[in-house]
Amino acid sequence: MKNIMIAQSGGPTAAINATVAGAISVALSSSEVGKIYGAQNGIQGVLNETFIDLKEKIRSSQELELLSHTPAAALGSCRLKLKDLKKDETQFEKIIDIFKKYGINCFIYIGGNDSMDTVDKLSQYCAAKNISDIIVVGAPKTVDNDLVGTDHCPGFGSAAKYIGVTFSELERDCHVYKTKAVTIVEVMGRNAGWLTAASSLARINGAKGPDLIYLCEPVFSTEQFIADVKAKLERQDAVLVAVSEGIMDENGKYISEQVQSGMLDAFGHAYTSGSAKVLEELVREKVGCKVRSIELNLMQRCAGHIASATDITESKMLGMKACQCALEGQNGVMAAIVRKSDSPYVVEYTAVPVNQVSNKEKKVPDEFINEHKNDVTPEMVAYLLPLIQGEVNQEYVNGIPKQIELY
Repeated sequence: MKNIMIAQSGGPTAAINATVAGAISVALSSSEVGKIYGAQNGIQGVLNETFIDLKEKIRSSQELELLSHTPAAALGSCRLKLKDLKKDETQFEKIIDIFKKYGINCFIYIGGNDSMDTVDKLSQYCAAKNISDIIVVGAPKTVDNDLVGTDHCPGFGSAAKYIGVTFSELERDCHVYKTKAVTIVEVMGRNAGWLTAASSLARINGAKGPDLIYLCEPVFSTEQFIADVKAKLERQDAVLVAVSEGIMDENGKYISEQVQSGMLDAFGHAYTSGSAKVLEELVREKVGCKVRSIELNLMQRCAGHIASATDITESKMLGMKACQCALEGQNGVMAAIVRKSDSPYVVEYTAVPVNQVSNKEKKVPDEFINEHKNDVTPEMVAYLLPLIQGEVNQEYVNGIPKQIELY
């Protein structure tokens, strides 16, 4: 019999628990599987031996379905980066000892770039030490959609749907007055502008949507930004702008650094929120009209009430694929999506070597950004549109979505 450990890491999403549910469903249906553990708070929970018996927590197909529709990270998360394997093996030795103590044969880690780094290091360690009875597999997750090796990431479709809907509603709000006004909305995305590009989805039913869209891939010019805004205001009363939190100037400096402390997170990443606030002050100074900034912040990550059914289904399928890979002994791989066509939308599920994924970023390609660098192209919309299709069958109690807690 094989015992399985599942853990989550990085930022929560509306779909990451569906991946857990997918992995559990395969494990439950397999005659090879004994215990199914969940580690609280990712790899930190493994090191601390804070485990959940998932067979005890999930007792029915109804609870498994409820888990799929519960947003955030039901197992908890962490942002612990394992040490350089070449310099210090202590953490890896401890993790393997713990796995052996609990008879863990398969470890499934669900997360983004830094989580896949953990999968890569752990699988490398097992290979180097000839540990063949412990298999380490990754399952993708990130609203940023910046993992290479997969067409798109679980969580992104639901976040994109939230952003598209939010901009469609904001656009309605902005145009009720005749007063000249600019509204600047900051969307998540440190180094990849996929989520900001999703604001373009506000236009798909014929509405105007955002007037200007600035991703973090092109160099951002404050002078050109002001010129763009002024040109729009000459023709209309209200201007709605979507901007990535990670926009940078020609020197590679985040625009938001004007209001940030320069501190770094646990992985050495700069805190980048605040770009909209900087641009708000710039418009106030250079244009002189009414202006406000909005930071979507955490709301865009875990909006389970408006999740994409496609996203939830695919997230579950990737959890199933990851568990299948683990049971088949495919060490050091990540479950992934291959898109076969946009219309009709067809995908297949595969696995890619995680060393081709970790510590890399998939940015928005040039052909998805317009020549003026202030909007996206029809190719981007064609890429995005299938990912937001369908609504989930959310169960409500007392007017609020019902959710499940695992600890």
